Amino acid sequence: MANHPNDDKPQAPDNTGSEGIPAPEGAANLIDTDYVIGQDNITASPLGINVDLHGKVFIISSLLILFFVIITLALQEQVEPIFSSMFSFLTDNLSWVFLLSANVFVILAIVLIFTPMGKVRIGGANAKPSFSYLGWFAMLFAAGMGIGLMFYGVSEPLTHFGTALNGVTMENGVRTDWAPLGGAEGNTQAAISLSMAATIFHWGLHPWGAYAIVGLSLAIFAFNKGLPLTMRSIFYPILGERIWGWPGHLIDILAVFATLFGLATSLGLGATQASAGLNYLFGIPDNNVTLVLLIMGITAVALGSILLGVDKGVQRLSQLNMGLALLLLVFVIAVGPTLLIATGVFENLVGYVKNLPALSMPFDREDANFSQGWTAFYWAWWIAWSPFVGMFIARVSRGRTVREFLIAVLLVPSLASVVWMTAFGTTAIDQVVNQGITEVQDAALELQLFTMLEHLPLTAITSFVGIVLVIVFFVTSSDSGSLVIDSITAGGKVDAPKPQRIF
Repeated sequence: MANHPNDDKPQAPDNTGSEGIPAPEGAANLIDTDYVIGQDNITASPLGINVDLHGKVFIISSLLILFFVIITLALQEQVEPIFSSMFSFLTDNLSWVFLLSANVFVILAIVLIFTPMGKVRIGGANAKPSFSYLGWFAMLFAAGMGIGLMFYGVSEPLTHFGTALNGVTMENGVRTDWAPLGGAEGNTQAAISLSMAATIFHWGLHPWGAYAIVGLSLAIFAFNKGLPLTMRSIFYPILGERIWGWPGHLIDILAVFATLFGLATSLGLGATQASAGLNYLFGIPDNNVTLVLLIMGITAVALGSILLGVDKGVQRLSQLNMGLALLLLVFVIAVGPTLLIATGVFENLVGYVKNLPALSMPFDREDANFSQGWTAFYWAWWIAWSPFVGMFIARVSRGRTVREFLIAVLLVPSLASVVWMTAFGTTAIDQVVNQGITEVQDAALELQLFTMLEHLPLTAITSFVGIVLVIVFFVTSSDSGSLVIDSITAGGKVDAPKPQRIF
C-alpha cells in the first residue's frame, strides 16, 4: 500500500483508516504495492443510505445469488435433477481431490507449528490480542460448526453404528452399503468403535486444518502485509499485482458464492432441526410455513446482532452459546452413561488415531459409498466454509502468534468435538444397545437429538435448551458469514456501512 512504507520500523496502530484495518504494531514486512484498500469502491448515499462497495464484486455476486435463488424457487422440479447430478458427479469423480486436499491442509498446519514462522505475531511484533481466550475460543467454536454438532451429534454416530453392525452387502460384485471401511458385522463393540472413529474423523482435525490454513493466510496478508482482508490477497505471491484486476475479482466472487452456499447448507439443517424440535415439544406444525417464519424470525435477530458488530453482538452471542452448550453437555454426561462417556473419550481418540490412515486414504477405497457420500460431502462443505470461517477467525485472531493460532484452531475445537460427539453418540447408542430404545435410531435425523433427550430427565427443559442452541448457532453462523461477505464485497474494508450488512 502506498501509505505503508515497506520497512521494519515500528509503526503505530491506525484504527481510524478508511479501510478499518489497523496498521501493524511493531516490526512487520509490508508488501510494496500502489494499491490502496477501497480505491476501486463505489461510495454514495442514495436516499440517505450510505454504501461503500467494490462495484464489480458486489454487483456480480449479488446478481449470481439472486439468479440461483429465483430459479431454485421458481423451477424446483427442473433444477432439482441438475443439482443432484452435479452433486453426484463431484462426489463420485472428485472425492479423491477433496480427501487429498484435506490431508494436505492438516499436514501443512502441523508442520508450520514447528517452524520458525510459529513465532511470528499476527498484526506485528507488538500487537495485542483483541479478545480474551474465552471470547476467542467461543467465537471459534460457534462460527466453525455449531449447528452441525447439534444436528449430527446423535444422528451420525447412530447411523455409522447401524451400517457398521450390519456389515458389508454386495450386489453384482459391488458394495451397496454405507459402512465405513470394512464394517464390523455382528460385533457390537467394534461397530461402536468404528462409528465413533468415523464421526470424529469428520469433525476433528481435517475441517479445522482447512480453516486454519485459510485463516492464517488471510491474517498474515491483511494484518502483517498490509493487503485487503479478502481471499484475493492470499494469491499475491502467485498473481502479483494482477490480483487487483479480474483474476482477483473472480477469486472474491467465488469466495462470496462458496460462503453463501456453504452457509445455506448449515442454516438449512439448523432450521429443519429447530422446526422439528418445536413440533416435537410444542406441537407446532413442522412444514414449510413454519420453516419460512422461523428463518424470518431468526434473521431478524441476526440483523440486530450484526448491527452491533463483533464485540457487542457476535462475541456475546457466541459466549451465550458456549455456556448453553456446556450446560447441555454436562447434563448429558451426568445423567447419561457417565462411565461409558468418560472412558469413551480416550477410547474414541485411540480408535480415531488407529483408523485415521484408512479413513483419510484418497485412493482405491472399497467403501466408496461412505467415502463419497459422507467424507467427500463433508470435505466439500468444509472447503466451501473455509473462506467464511477462515476470514472470521483471522479477523478475531489479531495479536496471536502463528503457533498459538494454529494450536488453538486445530486442537481446541477438535477436542471439543470429540467430547461432544462421545457424550451424545455414546448416550444414544447405549439407549439402543443396552436399553432397547430403538425409536432413537428409527427417528428422522433432525429428531434423533430430541428423541434421545426424551429418555433422560428434565426432557422439556433440555429439549428447549437444544432448540435455543440451534437457533443461536444459526444466528452466530449467519452473523459471521455476513461480516465476512461484507468485507469481501467492500473491497477488503472491515467497517462496511450498516445498510450493506443488512443486505
